[in-house]
Amino acid sequence: MSFAEYADYDGLGLAELVKKGDVTPLELADAAIERAERHNGTLNAIVYEAYDEARAAAKGKLPDGPFKGVPFLIKDLGTEVKGWPRTSGSKFVSNIVDDRDSLLVSRFREAGTVLFGKTNTPEYGITGTTESRLLGPCRNPWNPNHISGGSSGGAASAVGAGILPLAHASDGLGSIRIPAACCGLVGMKITRDRNPQGPGDFDRAIGFSVDHVVSRTVRDSAAMLDATGYPEPASPYAPPPKERPYMEEITKSPGKLKIAWSSETPGGKPIDPEIQSALE
Repeated sequence: MSFAEYADYDGLGLAELVKKGDVTPLELADAAIERAERHNGTLNAIVYEAYDEARAAAKGKLPDGPFKGVPFLIKDLGTEVKGWPRTSGSKFVSNIVDDRDSLLVSRFREAGTVLFGKTNTPEYGITGTTESRLLGPCRNPWNPNHISGGSSGGAASAVGAGILPLAHASDGLGSIRIPAACCGLVGMKITRDRNPQGPGDFDRAIGFSVDHVVSRTVRDSAAMLDATGYPEPASPYAPPPKERPYMEEITKSPGKLKIAWSSETPGGKPIDPEIQSALE
């Protein structure tokens, strides 16, 4: 495969190439790293690089999951990766290095992904844009003069730039959906605890905050949730069981649907006419 074609594939597409022997996980890791080195100086999407570790993992035996060999990034907000720093975008906790993987990271690894770094986030993920005194601003891959959204702005910027096809993200009040909208990606806030982080994280943000991915295709989002979204032992908030795999769900017609929307603002002030026109 020509590496010029790398960004034309979604995660499942790259994994299929690995399965057929057309490419190796190491070649995919090198392709992702090459793109990161080409674009990240402008975007500031990746704030921790684990390139040597990724290459070593790609050379080794990977789990036979749906994303075997696919490069993957973790958002630098609360999520533990063994041996990696965890800053949550704040100088107050910038010296933390984790001694274990979170449960969700373990599941990402079991899905076959090759982790090669962490992505930018605002301090403690609070804002809908991604900039902090510690990590600096993250830029939009379509136009670096624009924001990438937040708080998963680094993840969305990296995926939108074609550095990788999907990346870990989290959402409390729009932190997956806002950057997905800004960067032209698929982003869905899932049911509470559908993706668990582990017994030490049962009540994060009183259950408002959830973890999943931003991706370029719906099927990648569905397949990753199939791989990671199963009950955690002893969870006090286990989500309702799903009726069928999400990969099967996305093939079913939803029937006729109606979409409601509003241009009203919380304070009642009219929005700019140009924005109103674009919304309509």
